[in-house]
Amino acid sequence: MSGAERAIRWSTIAAVTAVAGVAGWVSYEHALAVVRVHGETGAVAQVYPVTVDGLIYSASMVLLDAARRGVRAPVLARWLLGCGIAATLAANVAAGLHFGPVGAIVAAWPAAALVGSYELLMLIIRSSAAGDVPGVPDPFAGLNGHRQAAAELFAEDLTAGRVPGIRAIRSGLHIGQDKASQVQAYLSDLIRTR
Repeated sequence: MSGAERAIRWSTIAAVTAVAGVAGWVSYEHALAVVRVHGETGAVAQVYPVTVDGLIYSASMVLLDAARRGVRAPVLARWLLGCGIAATLAANVAAGLHFGPVGAIVAAWPAAALVGSYELLMLIIRSSAAGDVPGVPDPFAGLNGHRQAAAELFAEDLTAGRVPGIRAIRSGLHIGQDKASQVQAYLSDLIRTR
């Protein structure tokens, strides 16, 4: 990666982190106000908003993990990410609703900025984990769907740090010798980058 690419990446990470920090704080305050108006007090009220953003974080981490391992993302993680986003937007809209439609839109903005910033950061991490660095060719581009299929089929081996043999790959994926060698190299790289 060139110096310019590195500077762009790190400045993007810094900007996304700053926006997410401010937006997260404002979103938390909005959610806290809504929770308090609806009967929660004390420590419960203080931590309640964290469950919403914590769900977004947890689901995003599961999706990131799946992307790093080259496996299909769990449907539950996608659903929970959607639920977390809907909940944080709803809480922020509710915080501004007593100021009318414009107040609701203004109050919703921090939640949208938080989720958007966080997902942009996840895109940066996913792309670097997948080797999608601009100007650097992906050595495993020709594997297409064999990456995911191999990662799922040999998940137990990969978790144990073992690279399956060529015969097992050929047999399991029903592919030829050359493609099996490429898959084996890909699986070795997966273990190495964990």
